[in-house]
Amino acid sequence: MKAIAKLDSAPGATLVDVPEPTITRPDQVLVKVAATSICGTDYHIYSWDHWSANRVKPPRIMGHEFAGEIVQVGKDVTRVKVGDYVSGESHWVCGNCPQCLRNNYHVCTNTRILGVDVDGCFAPYVVVPERSVWRNERSVPPHLACIQDPLGNAVHATLAGDIVGSSVAVLGCGPIGMFAVAVARAAGASLVIASDTREYRLQLASKLGADAVVDATAADAEQQILKLTNGGVDVVLEMSGAPSAIQQAMRICRMGGRVSLMGIPSGPVQLNMAEDMIFKGLTIKCIVGRRLYETWDTMSTLLASGRLDISPAVTHILPMSEFEHGMALMRDGLCGKVVFQMV
Repeated sequence: MKAIAKLDSAPGATLVDVPEPTITRPDQVLVKVAATSICGTDYHIYSWDHWSANRVKPPRIMGHEFAGEIVQVGKDVTRVKVGDYVSGESHWVCGNCPQCLRNNYHVCTNTRILGVDVDGCFAPYVVVPERSVWRNERSVPPHLACIQDPLGNAVHATLAGDIVGSSVAVLGCGPIGMFAVAVARAAGASLVIASDTREYRLQLASKLGADAVVDATAADAEQQILKLTNGGVDVVLEMSGAPSAIQQAMRICRMGGRVSLMGIPSGPVQLNMAEDMIFKGLTIKCIVGRRLYETWDTMSTLLASGRLDISPAVTHILPMSEFEHGMALMRDGLCGKVVFQMV
């Protein structure tokens, strides 16, 4: 089969012929991939940044977001069966560390990531553990079902506290930020503000439910947000990782409000903790991945009900052979989610 693989410790990737994967453990399932999507992590690996060079060991088939049909199961598999329509949880957890035993699987000490630490799903078939697949409603098409892994990040960040009737500011409207806009709207936020440096992304955020958009490069961006919220936002979702946005998140949040931090900064960030955080009594939530498996249950219910519409976020559906074009779109910020349709 053809697969997109990182063959060398250098920028780029290659479409290569590889053997179809086979089940090697009794708890595994073989999935025929219907759709898979590019994540920011995939672009990091493609561009071979500092993080990737220190984490990924080529050769490695890339990709960790997928939806498809189970075509074979191991002898110990009981929860799913051949023919089930599933999506994949990219974080493979051990189930035995202190965090897992406390039902905090999302911070498992021994997490391995599909397409990073093990061969991924940028291919027609992928083998994954039974515990890492989630059954989908057939009403959710593959190009949407395959993006539930990153959608789960947005669900986790947004619903990490009260949201109904709250004003919400989303700082950073990459795909997960755009999803957060849609989730906040679906969950009953009274006002959703989206901020980003790119007009293209702000337009997408509007389509996904933002009531107001703010150009983060504007000199008065912070004042615009404060004016819209009468002096402070109830909930701030920081999704960019930009130091200036993280600092701004603390300043625009109202006294006693919540800030969810999901964006990953490239280095240390200086904060005025006394004035902007402690004396304001802020609740700070640090978000990593999805809560397994509560987040999956929440988002699949929202998607199947039709209350959560994330379709505008999928801006490009390409054949896998055009992966370089997809990566260029990611690089230039001229896309929402890029999906490779396999069937």
